Amino acid sequence: MSDKQKSKAKAEQAKGKVKETLGRAVGNESMTAEGRAEKAKGDARQAKEKVKDVFKR
Repeated sequence: MSDKQKSKAKAEQAKGKVKETLGRAVGNESMTAEGRAEKAKGDARQAKEKVKDVFKR
């Protein structure tokens, strides 16, 4: 996994987690949903990079 893509995936996951938690704390369902979506995007990016690594070997 390239370091740049790995870092980007981790950052998206963390940002999504924070946004989701904050949305829950203030009762904002829209923010909570956005956080979940960002976290899922980071998870997907990380999974894609792992698949690429498997096929490189």
